[in-house]
Amino acid sequence: MRTTLEERWAQFFRYGPYILLGLSALVAAATADLMMTRYGMYAAGVLLLVSLTLQLWWTRTAPTPPGGAPGCGGGSAAGVAGRVYFVLRTGLAFALTWLNPFFAIYACLGYFEARRLLPPRAVRAGLLVTAVTMAGSQSGGLPPASPMGWAAFGTLLLFNTVLALVMEHMEAKEAEKAAERAATITALEAALAENAALHAQLVVQAREAGVADERRRLAAEIHDTIAQGLTGVITQLQAVATTTDPALAREHLDRAQALARRSLGEARRSVHNLSPAALEHDTLPGALRKTVAEWAERTGTDARFTVTGTEEPLHDEVAATLLRIAQEALANAARHARADRAGVTLSYMGDEVTLDVRDDGRGFDPLGVPPRTGTGGFGLAGMRARAERIAGTVTVESEPGQGTAISARVPLVRHG
Repeated sequence: MRTTLEERWAQFFRYGPYILLGLSALVAAATADLMMTRYGMYAAGVLLLVSLTLQLWWTRTAPTPPGGAPGCGGGSAAGVAGRVYFVLRTGLAFALTWLNPFFAIYACLGYFEARRLLPPRAVRAGLLVTAVTMAGSQSGGLPPASPMGWAAFGTLLLFNTVLALVMEHMEAKEAEKAAERAATITALEAALAENAALHAQLVVQAREAGVADERRRLAAEIHDTIAQGLTGVITQLQAVATTTDPALAREHLDRAQALARRSLGEARRSVHNLSPAALEHDTLPGALRKTVAEWAERTGTDARFTVTGTEEPLHDEVAATLLRIAQEALANAARHARADRAGVTLSYMGDEVTLDVRDDGRGFDPLGVPPRTGTGGFGLAGMRARAERIAGTVTVESEPGQGTAISARVPLVRHG
């Protein structure tokens, strides 16, 4: 029996292309007067009809209902028809994005379908073509109209390519772990053959719990590294687009490249479930001090870091949890709070360690935020989930217009 997660992927691959194609067409139509010539509109209309026809053909031609998690089934299951569909759809998406950058909403399907429809040796080529299309859209459209546009396109192409390859590597690692779990399950079947009912229950629970936990861990790590890095890259590139000073533009581009490289390094460490790079050579107070300083410089917010109590060496998992919570709290403050000042305090309190993050931003109603989403969530739910893994808690105090205070309390477990 297919799991609920597999059924959701099946629904995405069946209906998602139509939804994304329709959404991109609506946005492109709304911006057509600004982005396209009259002949470009005609061409886009023809390509839209061709793309819709292709999707209808694939829905009827696919040997099995489009579904399964990414990578499941692989290119061999889709066969020649799947490869033809991928190539044609990717080419149409590229042409549409050339006419109007907002068609990249439809083009992003290539990231999800490359591993699923192409043979292993062609997966990276499919991801690269999709990365070119996405970078062209993010840099303002193809072809770039100025040297600065080409520089932005190159930086975004590098970032999109790295992101695609990292995700493909993560999927391959997850497939290997799934194979290992399958081998373990087979051994359990042989050992528990006398009690088929109990055996079946244990197998299902072990598989679902293992896959769900690994997906939650990877999702949280990607959110804390790649997603935040991408936000920083976009901010720097937006600054490039609004400045006429070549030196200042080069400074922003250098920051964007540094953020991309740092995100790549953190993603690689996430794949191997290693501690954050910031803790490799620093204690938690040192890593937090650098994190706060970098965040303040990037956002232009007055931010201070304070340590109270007697510093003690912390277990790697405790230090990593508090660092990730601080990074997420600061990222939320930058995205939503519009704060002028922020403060981070790390307190050693006997058998507990407390991390407090405060800002004077616009605040919000904590009761309006669900404590946990169905998949483990990000933001406040993600911080709570991280703390709970090490028997800690996260509390939030906020009111609209009164700022926000986030406090994480975890046991003080010493290193070694």
